[in-house]
Amino acid sequence: MPGSSDDSRSDPTAAAATSPGLVRRRPGFVWLLAAVLVPVLLTAVVIGLRAGPTEDDLRQRSLAALDARGITGVQVDFSGRDATVVVPAGADAGEAQKVVAAVDGVRAAHTKGGNTQLAANPTGAPSTGPAEESTGTPTDAPSAEVELAPFELSRTDDSFTIKAVVRDQAAKDKLVAEVQALLDEDTDFVDQVTVDERTALPNPDALPALLHALSTATGDASVKYDGTKITLSGKVADQATKATAARAAAAAVPGAVVANELQVPAIEKPPVSEACQTFEARLTRLTAENKLVFLSGTATLNDASKTSVVRAAALLNSCDTFDVEVGGHTDNLGSTSTSLPLSQQRADAVKIALIKLGVPAGRITSRGYGETRPVAPNTTSAGRIANRRVEIRVL
Repeated sequence: MPGSSDDSRSDPTAAAATSPGLVRRRPGFVWLLAAVLVPVLLTAVVIGLRAGPTEDDLRQRSLAALDARGITGVQVDFSGRDATVVVPAGADAGEAQKVVAAVDGVRAAHTKGGNTQLAANPTGAPSTGPAEESTGTPTDAPSAEVELAPFELSRTDDSFTIKAVVRDQAAKDKLVAEVQALLDEDTDFVDQVTVDERTALPNPDALPALLHALSTATGDASVKYDGTKITLSGKVADQATKATAARAAAAAVPGAVVANELQVPAIEKPPVSEACQTFEARLTRLTAENKLVFLSGTATLNDASKTSVVRAAALLNSCDTFDVEVGGHTDNLGSTSTSLPLSQQRADAVKIALIKLGVPAGRITSRGYGETRPVAPNTTSAGRIANRRVEIRVL
């Protein structure tokens, strides 16, 4: 019928008859092919876009892990999830490799440089290729492992001696200038700094910090590295200086064991007065003989207890060595929801009274216990009165 939708359709049989050798493909096949290929292509694009950030993330987390272990000067590069760890000469390549290999997401860690020969696969799994030495040469090639040279910083009452190896003359000149700037005119500087790039100290910038720590020492003091362990000995001014010296030693040779044997002077405690020697016993006796009791349902002391507060303040002022807790308590006539805040109010009231009588506020901690710690049965009037109290005890 003219004008109907069927007018626009072609007869495939007729087309085949009029056009021999030509076969028309069904459009459904094209859409099926697109449905399969498009997701695959999109996935490939997404993976390609994510490769860079993933490597950057692994690199940043690896460097953070190395820094947390005190291993500095190390370069980490990634190809996918495989790391190449470039370690400065003399540093512990094995330790650096273990740290990077332990980072979540790292598949394998290979090392170059350092003073430890390691295989490329830290997990112990069989390797499909030749292992890589710390120098980057094949395992069948001869390799002479270079050890980091020992160093020593020592001081006496009138001299400083530095025995160390640095990588070049510029590094030596810088180190010597920094050391001389720290010393006064009356101190002799014994310069035993030499130059050898192969056995040089990885981080000579840490030596002035160690020297500064030793400058506070009294008598003889030293920092010695024997190739494995750094030992600090002598007497320094305080705990902060001791800790600073230990951090500087760890930075000087990343991965080395640090034995911090520096000593600090003991803090002399002032002699204890006779009043303080008997303070706790006197406080126990006072609180037993002078009760701090409250009117029912209030944070108001009864008349007899007001005198007890004055006596307690006099005792506390006789010895300022001890801090005390003022604990508030109630009977069980109220509800649990009201007894706890009421006990806190009672403790606070006694604390305020003690402060007004000259006891420093910083020595007093107030705390409410509610009805949880009775000292007498709540079944009698006398028992309930005894439980409406404040107690003072040494913290």
